[in-house]
Amino acid sequence: MAKYQVVHYINQFFAGIGGEDKAGLAPEQRAGIVGPGMVLQAELGDDFEVVGTVICGDNYFGSALDQSQAEVVQMIASFRPDLVVAGPAFNAGRYGVASGTVAKAVQEELGIPAVTGMFAENPGLDMYRKDIFIIQTGDSAAGMRKAMTDIAALGRKLATGAEIGSPEQENYFERGIRVNYFNAVRGSTRAVQMLLAKIQGEPFSTEYPMPKFDRVPPAPPIGDPANVKFAIVTSGGIVPQGNPDRIESSSATKYGVYSLAGLDSMDKKDFMTIHGGYDRAFVTEDPNLVVPLDVLREMERDKEIGGLADFFISTTGTGTSTGNAKRFGEDFSKKLLDENIGAVILTST
Repeated sequence: MAKYQVVHYINQFFAGIGGEDKAGLAPEQRAGIVGPGMVLQAELGDDFEVVGTVICGDNYFGSALDQSQAEVVQMIASFRPDLVVAGPAFNAGRYGVASGTVAKAVQEELGIPAVTGMFAENPGLDMYRKDIFIIQTGDSAAGMRKAMTDIAALGRKLATGAEIGSPEQENYFERGIRVNYFNAVRGSTRAVQMLLAKIQGEPFSTEYPMPKFDRVPPAPPIGDPANVKFAIVTSGGIVPQGNPDRIESSSATKYGVYSLAGLDSMDKKDFMTIHGGYDRAFVTEDPNLVVPLDVLREMERDKEIGGLADFFISTTGTGTSTGNAKRFGEDFSKKLLDENIGAVILTST
């Protein structure tokens, strides 16, 4: 009996090519197994064969999604696979977005089942959880064996057409799909059983989980702006020319703090945008559109605001995980407090 053919998509890091210095790597294909494909092959078993690996740098993929997707899908199609596995990406944001994009495109354009794996805070999860199967993983490659075990188990079912179990059974993230089934115990009885378990402090599992929202109480009003020192924080990707801190164009893992001392306006000779999620043409010509220094200096001179910090804080918002965004805020808020900032103007795109 012929074996099921599998293609594995990975980034430059897991291919052993390099880290951020090789993130601009263009797509390439190799016959057989590369890197974590060894674990995948072992978990899939003898009826499956990893016949090819497609590799692409995270920055290359994120900088031109349509082009990258087309190149990668074409390479995958050349192997004529029965199953495609992307990643797992764990908590690597750009890798997660690329893996989700590839898996969805393979299913829609080639009609081939695909599966990937991500950590709960990977931005690729919210982008693609309704379109593809995404196995729940840890936040780092330390959980590679467990992730590949679950990916392989689900992948075998997808390739052979076997029945797919619930998210709890298969360890994939919920996709917002509800399926009718017959339960031996009527609903009212199950509800009373859960209530009694809750009252008695015993473990129970709801049949209708509700979404969890991070609720943040609003800050009190600032009062008279003329007595308040302001600062600018942006997710619009404005950085000094050359992007000295190498902030990513999407799925940012860092932010930068840049001087405004002695400046009355944002000049395109000094500043640029590296944001990968919008048309940058207008902002490239006039960075004040995202960091409104020119207007704020006028307000400062007219005593409409009490002052402006001699720095601004910048990162990119597209694809950036909520975990990283929260970490950024907790970190740079200390500087804002140290500088006696009373209010922050948040600008996006």
